Amino acid sequence: MSTARHTAKSPATVILTVLATLLGFLALGGLAPAQAAPAATGLHISDGRLVEGNGNDFIMRGVNHAHTWYPGETQSLADIKATGANTVRVVLSDGHRWSENGPDDVAAIIAQCEANRLICVLEVHDTTGYGEDSAAGTLDHAADYWIGLKDVLAGQEDHVIINIGNEPWGNTDPAGWTTPTIAAVKKLRAAGFAHTIMVDAPNWGQDWQGVMRDNAQAVYDADATGNLLFSIHMYSVYNTAQKVTDYLNAFVDAGLPLVIGEFGGPADQYGDPDEDTMMSEAQRLGLGWIAWSWSGNTDPILDLTIGFDPARLSSWGERIFHGADGIAQTSREATVYGGASEDTEAPTAPGTPAASAVTDTSATLAWAASSDNVAVAGYDVVRVDGATETTVASSASAGVTVTGLSAGTAYSFAVYARDAAGNRSERSAAVRVTTDEGSTTPAGSCAVGYKVVGEWQGGFQGEITIRNTGTAAIDGWTLGFSFADGQTITNMWGGTPTQTGGSVSVVPASYTSTIAPNGSVTVGFTGSRSGANAAPAAFTLSGAACAAA
Repeated sequence: MSTARHTAKSPATVILTVLATLLGFLALGGLAPAQAAPAATGLHISDGRLVEGNGNDFIMRGVNHAHTWYPGETQSLADIKATGANTVRVVLSDGHRWSENGPDDVAAIIAQCEANRLICVLEVHDTTGYGEDSAAGTLDHAADYWIGLKDVLAGQEDHVIINIGNEPWGNTDPAGWTTPTIAAVKKLRAAGFAHTIMVDAPNWGQDWQGVMRDNAQAVYDADATGNLLFSIHMYSVYNTAQKVTDYLNAFVDAGLPLVIGEFGGPADQYGDPDEDTMMSEAQRLGLGWIAWSWSGNTDPILDLTIGFDPARLSSWGERIFHGADGIAQTSREATVYGGASEDTEAPTAPGTPAASAVTDTSATLAWAASSDNVAVAGYDVVRVDGATETTVASSASAGVTVTGLSAGTAYSFAVYARDAAGNRSERSAAVRVTTDEGSTTPAGSCAVGYKVVGEWQGGFQGEITIRNTGTAAIDGWTLGFSFADGQTITNMWGGTPTQTGGSVSVVPASYTSTIAPNGSVTVGFTGSRSGANAAPAAFTLSGAACAAA
């Protein structure tokens, strides 16, 4: 799998420079008020904000999708819409670095966006890290690609935004970003494009040296249409609330349009992005954002879904779709698709869920569907514990399987319905479910392998492989082990951890719950550390000791 599928955010060759510069991160300022944009049709910029043809604000709440590397995953656009997202940013290639997405393919993507009532941001990924990555293409080459698609894009101004090139400059001489960005914009305008054009920042999109911020007015003024939208990518550079708020507010205060075109939340070897502030501040300021990414990253910590399966959300996906200021709470469908801002009528309450296929770690729920004056967009299942509710699953239909439960435990589940305008129904009545006691693992029938995949200052990535060495399938398990050096798990895929001190207990995800005889499953995680990083000395599976693999 190409590492480019997890876009380079902070290359190891430059990260020390990034971190050093962060210590002296400049106060934001020096931006002048933007000029008013001329009248336009379709998506356009007005008074520093992205609006639709009717003048209504359009605030992106969307997901990036790696189409060029996974052209067969066409169901993903419908799945993304089912989460409540109103935008998808689609990765394309102009043929410089990867196989070119031709006119027929791009036309099909646009048609799918429209069929699924999504605003389509189309971007060329080949430009990523130009000037530092020798394989990257130029913005001029990307502009020629868009011109070659003019017949496909003509008349799509209501539905399509052209993101000329992804992260089109690395950390080498980022000041070189300004001139080719202006030239590419002018080239598209001279070719007759009236679409809103999105431009990404240098420094691998993160603009930690402030080049886009400081030159935004000049770039904006170079576009005679005024329909230019700036895009900042926020990853580990933006690891404090102050850095996030300073950057976003600099553009808002200047009346210049800005969107968070990519962002991540899980900690990596370069730091821990402050996604909570990104999302809350964007909501406060009325700015759009597009989370990276639906699935398919080389490093899966940024996958919102596991294996492109919308029923298997990662912890990052749960945060984006169901968390505070997330898509379920804040996304509003574009009015060009009929998502009217004046729709204030909530769906009717769903029927009381009924439980079936209850195991020690999962339960299938089904309920009578809700109705709505426009349409029901989806359902959110919550776990109810007294006055506390926790969202545990979402579905576009009237049923879902809840996974990651603990064996022999009583739960209470209820359901909400929501429409495309974000109106939420009354909560359904609750159903009480008690999971099975769980299977036991005979002594000597398991082996566990543990390895550190990578280490960095203050953190590491680990991988645990659990093998069934017995003759019967293991259906449901609990893995136990202890860290000796104060390590803490920060994110996990393939299982759900509970940690007390150094002791860790892991229950499986739905797709790792069953281990066939002579089969194995793998659980990956990232963790923090402050010094030594010794491997756990012993492992148990459902209380039985396991051999070392």
